[in-house]
Order: sequence, then C-alpha cells, then structure tokens
Amino acid sequence: MYEKKLTRSHDQVIAGVCAGIAEYFGWEITLVRILYLILSIFSAAFPGIIVYVILWIVMPENKY
Repeated sequence: MYEKKLTRSHDQVIAGVCAGIAEYFGWEITLVRILYLILSIFSAAFPGIIVYVILWIVMPENKY
C-alpha cells in the first residue's frame, strides 16, 4: 500500500514547497501558489518568507 508523504515536488518554481503541498492535498498547484502569495502579502511578507524557507529545509525532496 502506498503511504502518502509530504515532500517537495519536482514541479518547482523556487524549491517545490507549494507544489509539494498541492500534490499532497490533491489541490491545483497554481491555486496554492496564489494563496501563499496572498497570505504573504497580507502578513507583511516577512513571515511568509520565513515559513517558506523553514518548509524548504524541513520537507524532504521527492526521490521519484
């Protein structure tokens, strides 16, 4: 049985974090990227950048 894991995607613009989240939940990649951008803008951008970098470090890369 296939175990679902949250990993960074190869379909990436910067590090594959948003694409990895979209693939994990079965959402549209563009929608996740737009939502991330909107949340980052409304949170003064800096917290959004920190969260992205943390996820970039913590999320393993997809090996397949």
